[in-house]
Amino acid sequence: MSLGSMQSQMNTAYIGIGSNLGDRHQNCLTAVDMLRKSRECKLTGHSGWYLTDPVGVKDQEQYVNGVASVSTELSANDLLRMLLAIEKHMGRVRRTRWESRIIDLDLLLYGREVINEKHLTVPHPLMHLRRFVLVPMVELEPNLTHPSLGLTMSELLAQLPEDGQEVCFTEEQ
Repeated sequence: MSLGSMQSQMNTAYIGIGSNLGDRHQNCLTAVDMLRKSRECKLTGHSGWYLTDPVGVKDQEQYVNGVASVSTELSANDLLRMLLAIEKHMGRVRRTRWESRIIDLDLLLYGREVINEKHLTVPHPLMHLRRFVLVPMVELEPNLTHPSLGLTMSELLAQLPEDGQEVCFTEEQ
């Protein structure tokens, strides 16, 4: 085995961040800070923060949403485990789908990889249908191409109707 094949490869991953319980903005900032302090990842950027209505459910508080990018040698599965550990550390308990949450960390993209496994699907299967993901993605990387759809984040956002998915920039940074 050559030295080159033993070295880990750095991958850029994009993580959706959201919260609609407690101090939503601070929860998102705490998650970003935990990513920044991680030894396994290097935070390479994050979008601004956006207020959004919940999608798929009613009678919930608005979310604060954004996207962060990291550079990592972790595999996609190991990165997902790290994100779930951050959620748990911050107090998230999973009971039902799309319930209110103190923090939600979604692995949106992992390099150019397309992964379809029991507990991990990358690209995130709904990201191209959600303005609360695409608006911050366009802010961060407008020309980034979706690995399986072949369209840039800007093109995906332009195709998505606003009906029921209003996204408002929040001044809190």
